[in-house]
Amino acid sequence: MGQIGNIIADTASVGLRMAGRLVNDIPAERFARLATPGNQLIESNHPAFALGHLCLYPRKIHQLLAQDQSIVQPPSQYEALFSKDATCQDDVDGTLYPASAEIIDFFNRSYASAQASLRDASDEQLAADNPLDTPMKQFCPTLGALLNFYMSGHVTNHLGQVSAWRRMQGMKPA
Repeated sequence: MGQIGNIIADTASVGLRMAGRLVNDIPAERFARLATPGNQLIESNHPAFALGHLCLYPRKIHQLLAQDQSIVQPPSQYEALFSKDATCQDDVDGTLYPASAEIIDFFNRSYASAQASLRDASDEQLAADNPLDTPMKQFCPTLGALLNFYMSGHVTNHLGQVSAWRRMQGMKPA
């Protein structure tokens, strides 16, 4: 519809492609485990937590654009497991977090939907004031700026955690 939404969606493609490269070769049994370089446990977000946390944002994007949220509604346990207030835990037995395939699939589907929603947004809608009364409003004064952050800066920030986790695990860069 408008240029701003297309620009945001196009820019987001960089991080979303990076996500695939970073997680697609991680063994499922390691996806929700803390890094252990030199057999030392490092309390840093593992891939399940980083991607799971990101899975909460496409719904916020749909909500802020006044679009149907049903397709991007995360499974009920995601909020408790992955909110900004949750703590990343080492899932030794594989029972705390959803399977890697579930998280990756939901991440891919929900961000594709968020990109489509942005492409449908008008420039006027995205140029409107940021409706959230949070400290982010100081840095992202418009709705478009906020959604650009959610789709790009926020995504790549957490993907950096996955990248660091990979290196601590002795994996090659993606």
